[in-house]
Amino acid sequence: MHLHTAPSRLPLKRLRSIALCLSALVSITGAASAQDQTAQSDLITRGRYLATAADCAACHTAPNSGQPFAGGYAIESPLGKIFSTNITPSKTDGIGNYSEEDFARAVRDGVSKDGSHLYPAMPYTAYAKLSDQDISALYAYFMQDVKPIDHAPEKTQLPFPFSIRASMSAWNLLFLDKDRFQPDASKSAEWNRGAYLAEALEHCSTCHTPRNLFMAESGSQALSGASIGSWFAPNITSDKVDGIGGWSDEELVQYLRTGHVAGKAQAAGPMAEAIEHSMQHLTEADLKSLVVYLKDTKPITTGEATPRYDVGQASTAELDLRGLPGQAVTETGFHIFSGSCAACHQVDGEGNDHYPSLFHNTATGGNNPDNLIATILFGLSRTIDGVPTFMPAFGENAAYTDRLSDKDVADVSNYVLGHFGNGKVTVTAADVLRVREGGEKPVLAAVAPFIVPAVAVALILAALVIALLVARRRRQPAHA
Repeated sequence: MHLHTAPSRLPLKRLRSIALCLSALVSITGAASAQDQTAQSDLITRGRYLATAADCAACHTAPNSGQPFAGGYAIESPLGKIFSTNITPSKTDGIGNYSEEDFARAVRDGVSKDGSHLYPAMPYTAYAKLSDQDISALYAYFMQDVKPIDHAPEKTQLPFPFSIRASMSAWNLLFLDKDRFQPDASKSAEWNRGAYLAEALEHCSTCHTPRNLFMAESGSQALSGASIGSWFAPNITSDKVDGIGGWSDEELVQYLRTGHVAGKAQAAGPMAEAIEHSMQHLTEADLKSLVVYLKDTKPITTGEATPRYDVGQASTAELDLRGLPGQAVTETGFHIFSGSCAACHQVDGEGNDHYPSLFHNTATGGNNPDNLIATILFGLSRTIDGVPTFMPAFGENAAYTDRLSDKDVADVSNYVLGHFGNGKVTVTAADVLRVREGGEKPVLAAVAPFIVPAVAVALILAALVIALLVARRRRQPAHA
């Protein structure tokens, strides 16, 4: 005998309730998922902005390579060329296998995933101040939004002993401050934002602060100006003569956004790169915050008699000298200026809407002529809002002209300084050669060739001393 049980039937109301619950659950899940996606998208967008502010692309993208962040850019240092690494999420050549912790350690401590030390040409000494939240945003951007590129850039090969990367661990112990940025409660939110940008993301001190014997920043002279290879990063403290204290806030914002302020300055070299790749893309609020902070820094005097941008005036010398006999030997600078410079900068040096004035110009009005020399040798290139600004390179080995020797560059520099700028400054052919070859070598780089021989001599002397001690001991009579 089989018993048949009738299937249970749920009341219609109850079925509808269950359906409504399931629908609500799906909606909640979908809404939560949408919120997560929005939050992640916002994090990536923030990371993209932070990477721009930190100027990552400028150093990690080789010129004309078309491979963003794939490395290979040669950073000229006093110790040799340091090639930037691939920071795309490539698993073979980039950082695709990095965890967020690995990423943070590389960015803030200068130690890669495999434990090898980075050189401080990568400004981890500034990035050490980055917050955990910003590190997370940067990591999300690089891992999820940057295209992975399998490209192995050229390896850095510095001379011994600098080739021993492990030595950087001792350098870090001495000079790396690992403290995160701490807002100053006595200052405004705008000031603190500017300080965070300047000290961490934009790493202004990396170029504008002098270095000590061991190539670490001299904190007591922060932002007071420093040589960076062939170029000179000027004093940007609040000093009204030597620094930027005499600039208006509007002028500083304009300079940081465009690299040009008529009658004051124009960006070239590393600063032009920073403005092109980073600062022109910052928000107006962030640029103003930077200015608020810089205008409040400790003023440091470095010996200028008058503000660099206030020196010089228009000159009729080019018109007066043109065509006169006897200048082939005595007026070489005039001939070069007339043939190569006057067409753009005008015969009186006033410039025009496209080319800057040669007087009231920080490159010609200061006590240090390196930026004038470097601009003549290497030219100038920056693109702001899609509009290029260009000056050809006139150095002897320049691809554009291949015609000015060290003496030629010195002569035209002295002509420009004498007629438009600080005539008390004189440029020699030796000065031009120094700039052409990468600038003044620091003591550490100068003694590098002698380190290996010195170590060898020390080892030989130590071996001789040990041998003499052993021989002497053997000659001593044994005591019963």
